[in-house]
Amino acid sequence: MKALILSGGKGTRLRPLTYTGAKQLVPVANKPILWYGIEGIIAAGITDIGIVISPETGKEVQELTGNGEKFGANITYILQEQPAGLAHAVKIAQPFLADSPFIMYLGDNIIESQLEQFLETFKKEQLDALILLRKVPNPTAFGVAKVDEKGKVLGLVEKPKVPPSDLALVGIYLFSNKIHNAIANIKPSARGELEITDAIQYLIDQQTSGADQEISVEARTLEGWWLDTGKKDDLLSANQIILDTRLTNSVNGEINSQSQIIGRVKIGENTKLINCSIRGPVIIGDNCHLENCFIGPYSSIADNVTLIDVDIEHSVILQGAKIIEIHQRIVDSLLGRRAQLINAPQRPKALRFMIGDDSQIELT
Repeated sequence: MKALILSGGKGTRLRPLTYTGAKQLVPVANKPILWYGIEGIIAAGITDIGIVISPETGKEVQELTGNGEKFGANITYILQEQPAGLAHAVKIAQPFLADSPFIMYLGDNIIESQLEQFLETFKKEQLDALILLRKVPNPTAFGVAKVDEKGKVLGLVEKPKVPPSDLALVGIYLFSNKIHNAIANIKPSARGELEITDAIQYLIDQQTSGADQEISVEARTLEGWWLDTGKKDDLLSANQIILDTRLTNSVNGEINSQSQIIGRVKIGENTKLINCSIRGPVIIGDNCHLENCFIGPYSSIADNVTLIDVDIEHSVILQGAKIIEIHQRIVDSLLGRRAQLINAPQRPKALRFMIGDDSQIELT
């Protein structure tokens, strides 16, 4: 069994944060989103992993993630020159996949459920496709599946005006090698892409028409949370859930006597806190300097960050950023790598923002 993780795309919904970096490398609780998928796949016993990358951000993904050694895996990188669809990503990965069954995982997704149970079902029932679904309140915004009472998939519809169900496709699929023939028999969609939903529908049509009675396409529903981190609010929600469910206490660095730490907090090596109040769940990386700050719940502060006279809550601050003398509360915000925000006068309302890498902003 192999794995194929998709880590291309332009990340337009997270701009300006993703103008200079891959959306899958934006950290949630100080860990790149992509790594959660890698770790989940390895926990399920799959260590031969292909990662599809784009020309714009592929080098960054390779440099940060490496060859898989630090995860206990073997990672192969596969360049997709153009964002021509999920099925196209499978097509160009066929030399890596060969005839092996595989799990396909969209790199900006995080799920609570363990993958082992779905792998076991896929293998035991000798399926050709197993799609994961999640009930959603707004199915018109997703690809939606129509499923019978036994879990057999009857059809797929992309962003339907009248949804046949409230079951959205999660970005995780398991396939046999029959998916390659399906992809070879579909045409690009109206947006010019090879859609994986069309390839799955081809398998369903072959199954129902009797053209290949051995084809079997089924679905299973996720019971735990599913996080698609493609937008700012989604990423902040993911950060909150991960801090809530997976953060463990670990306080290192230099904490002076005027500082107070309450709740579950993780503070990295060589980080200095002077006259600060930290109320967890909060994670603060290595080599940070915090002075006269309140860091409220559900905040993630990456490595090498400087915060002076700052009040932050429910926010994500990326590596090397600086926030100095902001005299109003910062909430629901994202600050990019090495970005600087300084000198904000006191205002009655909280400050909310999303600022890209290397930006320098002085508020007046």
